Amino acid sequence: MGPPSRGRVVAVLGPTNTGKTHFAVERMLAHRSGMIGFPLRLLAREIYDRIKTLRGAAAVALVTGEERVGSLAAPYVVATVEAMPVEREVEFLAVDEIQLCADLERGHVFTDRLLHARGLFETMFLGAETIRPILKRLVPEAEIVTRPRFSLLVHDGHRKLTRLPRRSAIVAFSAADVYAIAELVRRQKGGAAVVMGALSPRTRNAQVALYQSGEVDHLVATDAIGMGLNMDLAHVAFARLSKFDGRTVRRLEAQEVAQIAGRAGRHMANGTFGTTDGAEPLDERTIEAVESHSFPPLKAIRWRSSALDFASIDALLASLEAPPPVDCLVPVRDALDHRSLALLARRPEIRARADRPERVRLLWQVCQIPDFRKTLNEAHLHLLATVFDHLSGPKGRLPTDWFAAKVAQLERTDGDIDTLVQRLAHVRTLTYLSFHGDWLDDAAHFQERTRALEDRLSDALHERLTQRFVDRRTSQLLRSMRERGELVASVEEDGAVLVDGERVGRIEGLRFSPERARNELARKLVVAAARRAAEVELGRRAAELERAADADFSLDARDRVLWRGAPVARLEAGAEPLRPKIVPLVAEEPAGLRARVERRLGAWFDHWLARRLAPLLRLREEVERGALGGAGRAVAWRLLEGLGSTARAEVEELLAALAPADRTALARLGVRFGCFWLYLPQLLRAGAIEARARLLRLARAPDLVLPAPGATVLRGAHLPARAECALALGFAPFAGFALRQDLAERLAAGLRARARASGAFASPVDLAASAGLARDELEACLPVLGFAPVAGEGEEVLWARARTRGGERKGTRARRVRPPADSPFAALAALEVRW
Repeated sequence: MGPPSRGRVVAVLGPTNTGKTHFAVERMLAHRSGMIGFPLRLLAREIYDRIKTLRGAAAVALVTGEERVGSLAAPYVVATVEAMPVEREVEFLAVDEIQLCADLERGHVFTDRLLHARGLFETMFLGAETIRPILKRLVPEAEIVTRPRFSLLVHDGHRKLTRLPRRSAIVAFSAADVYAIAELVRRQKGGAAVVMGALSPRTRNAQVALYQSGEVDHLVATDAIGMGLNMDLAHVAFARLSKFDGRTVRRLEAQEVAQIAGRAGRHMANGTFGTTDGAEPLDERTIEAVESHSFPPLKAIRWRSSALDFASIDALLASLEAPPPVDCLVPVRDALDHRSLALLARRPEIRARADRPERVRLLWQVCQIPDFRKTLNEAHLHLLATVFDHLSGPKGRLPTDWFAAKVAQLERTDGDIDTLVQRLAHVRTLTYLSFHGDWLDDAAHFQERTRALEDRLSDALHERLTQRFVDRRTSQLLRSMRERGELVASVEEDGAVLVDGERVGRIEGLRFSPERARNELARKLVVAAARRAAEVELGRRAAELERAADADFSLDARDRVLWRGAPVARLEAGAEPLRPKIVPLVAEEPAGLRARVERRLGAWFDHWLARRLAPLLRLREEVERGALGGAGRAVAWRLLEGLGSTARAEVEELLAALAPADRTALARLGVRFGCFWLYLPQLLRAGAIEARARLLRLARAPDLVLPAPGATVLRGAHLPARAECALALGFAPFAGFALRQDLAERLAAGLRARARASGAFASPVDLAASAGLARDELEACLPVLGFAPVAGEGEEVLWARARTRGGERKGTRARRVRPPADSPFAALAALEVRW
């Protein structure tokens, strides 16, 4: 098929990891000049950098659709296959991945190089064994050399994502899938590098470097890794087995699986492949084919005539649709440039301008502008039409202002990952335009400007990818684990717990509280190491707590036991109000810590309670040892249930039956028999009221607010919602307030003295002041304490002892008589408290 060979033609065929590319580069450098074409700009850049290191920058040029680096006069040229300057004569010429002759989109370009591109002395085609039959038919003079794989590629079955080994690549075929998997790997494994075809070479190199450096152990990628990206991969896991090939969603063929899986195992290191979450297990036929590198040969490859007719648009379209000369060549009729030409040819203004061969040739060059955004919609066609309009205009150039404005619109590095990817696609298009030197004035300026912009956007994209998909802290922890076997943890004097020098939590009291980690893996690593250090510190603190004096402990407003300002236990309701439980706030480890703390704090609280409620505890002891008679024991139980207080009316019948000896015994125990309440005066001290309030809150009033120390009147938020709770604190309940019981009894005695002296009396503000009450509060007390309003002179209200129905004065324990309903004092009588 091709022209007579001008030198030796060699086809080096074999699977991945056979050293084909390295061999070709060595052969090229053995000649005085050479050219090698690669399927990817990224791979071309890698080989260019390698040769530049070996021979110097002046010895090699890089030529791709988007950039030209170095002089074309350099003896060696590294290019993408589409950008190969095949018109230049070189001693050696090579094309990598020649099996891509069968690719739907780009195959015809590779086929053209197979048929027509030759070196003066040596031509080399590198690729898979599947191309052998067609290559022998089309290039019969070619010597075919088979190279075996350096290492084994073995199927490793299906693994969960969480069980994938280190140095694994996870493969999917859409950006959305890649992002979702990378996010999952970040949470479970600490992070992943991302490689996709949409990334610029600079971004891809940075992501690969992130992986190669060991900062992350996993790579999430599309099939972009299948073309010559050399990395230290041990395992390739397919998260998807279907891909959209530009036309339809189809299942991967066995050779495509092999091309990607072959990235695992470099040089002499064996590699493995398999599937993971999101993909069903591979079938046995595919597994056998991949492991044995045995695939059906290609039956046809893509072809398009290179003998194009530029006489007119129609002539060009006809030449593009010319039939192939042999049956193993399949014509390409839907390539991007061909489709663009066909669509633009429908526009009258385009046909009017493409009126001569040089204009048709120009239009064809414009149609070959890549659609890096992968849209082929009106936006891309509009760009092509605009470029052709400018180039076919009077000046024959792209307007500098127009081009500069396009660049300026993209000179920003804000936005998310997708925004930056799209912006990079636009920049790549402008870079492509700038490297057509005859299309722009000062093309060199714009080449440099767009290259610098692509670098800035690439760096920003790498940063966004790393921020989103790499937890640097977790990655650092994993590296430390690998290097030292365990993480180094320590405890600072202030209780801060450090792991590898970074604060991860704090010991407060006798508990370790880890800070919230950004992912589950980091939490597990950190907490395990931190707990080991914390256990030692907690054991030391527990020993100090056991030796601490009682004065070192206190209770806070939430009924927690504090030691050194930190909570170490809390009080909870026990079987009875006077026996609450001590619940240590301690870690589960070290063993025995809880029991030691509970024992020490239990002893402290017993002492704390005994100092404040000694009379009540003595009363309980007397009851338990049976020192009181029946009625006396019943009165004592009512006092114990009320934490030292009870309303006299509730025990009136018991008092009537109380034996003199029991009354004497109760009085000796500190019980005061008031006119309205029975109480223990010693339990009305500030410390005792605090203790009663805490016990009451634990037993039956969780919302109870602790009274202020020394308070004699409870109002507002400090007033219990229920009357029995006020009584249990040692306060007499009235409407809207409660008065300490000893003061309430003293007030009642003062009122009775006034009544005895003068009968009816005005509201005694002096008595109100001595009790700490306002006048309206005093008048709310009077009906409860056995006084009723009576008519006075003018509008003055007087108070007198209430009378019973028999007309006698009401005694201290008689029922109060209400005024008649039509009396002006009925409203005042209604002030009697109701609970």
